[in-house]
Amino acid sequence: MPHLVVSISGHGFGHVAQTAPALNRLQERMPQLRLTVRSAVPLVHLRSRIQAPFTHLPGEGDIGMAMSSAIDIHVEESRAAYRAFHVDWDRRVAEEAHLLRELGADMVLSNVGYLPLAGAQRAGIANAALCSLNWFDIYRHYCGDDPDSIRTDPSTGSGRTEDEIIAAQIHACYAEADAFLRITPGLAMEHLPNLVPVAPIAAVGNNRRDELDHRLKLSQEERLVLVSLGGIASRLPIERWPRIDGVRWLAQQSWRVEHPDAIVIESLPMSFDDLLASSDALICKPGYGSFVEAACSGTPVLYVSRADWPESPALAGWLRQHSLCREVSRNALEQGNFAGVLEEICHAPRPQPVIPEGAGQVADWIAERLLG
Repeated sequence: MPHLVVSISGHGFGHVAQTAPALNRLQERMPQLRLTVRSAVPLVHLRSRIQAPFTHLPGEGDIGMAMSSAIDIHVEESRAAYRAFHVDWDRRVAEEAHLLRELGADMVLSNVGYLPLAGAQRAGIANAALCSLNWFDIYRHYCGDDPDSIRTDPSTGSGRTEDEIIAAQIHACYAEADAFLRITPGLAMEHLPNLVPVAPIAAVGNNRRDELDHRLKLSQEERLVLVSLGGIASRLPIERWPRIDGVRWLAQQSWRVEHPDAIVIESLPMSFDDLLASSDALICKPGYGSFVEAACSGTPVLYVSRADWPESPALAGWLRQHSLCREVSRNALEQGNFAGVLEEICHAPRPQPVIPEGAGQVADWIAERLLG
């Protein structure tokens, strides 16, 4: 069977949330498929999401953005990281191509690092990007142009800013891929000539609320609210939140929350997907995995405003159309000043959950090319 090499960005867990369901569906279609996953995401998280057997290789095919929290971007640190990553770019691409040949890759799928795509293109290996965003748009949005960094572009011989040269190199990786499988919802990416629209992708858990109520000795009137900021190392100050009668908070162990109504997620014998489907609401930041998995589970969402993130308008607009949600300010979330809004979404009628058909579409697209 063919060998698929998959690169998954470590910039949060949303990239895993998009990729894993497609790989799981692909394994159903091609049970003997040889799969290698290259990622800086912790292996335990990868294995919790990807059911198909795979070989793991640590690695990064992208920079993402330097973050000081799950919401805040370090622009100058990000700019410096990109400039370091693109020093002697041609050599870096050649080394990536050599590695992919050594691995015997028949195809490269990247969400959404651009170096693996460039290496596959150099090596003549089939390649595709899969994501709701791309780092070209994100880089241009935050880093823009530094007029003091003009130098000669080796590809054209003309003077361009260093940011322009880097942006052009990133764009070429995506534009020259066999396809950019653009997941819904996401950035428009109208500048890419190879877009293939894909329906929403999500892993949907089972509602096991009766088990939770029994285990936690909760009455039917009590509310369980899942609090999550994705895979970026950050936390919310739940210990500062006032007590809300009848509300319990589900928070991860690493946050070390000291609140009388907090419950540690890891103490419950359930997957995150099942907890989400069993909760009365999700509190989160704008992110693909959180928003789409909640909408597909029928779980209301209370999310913090993040106007500077380029993907936020597309994600929030889609969520408002397909799910029950409310936006609150960052200050309100940090102070726990949202009891009224939370009460509103917990009691409002819920729309029908979204059916995520994108994983099957991606699996079909990849299988057709690997088996064709």
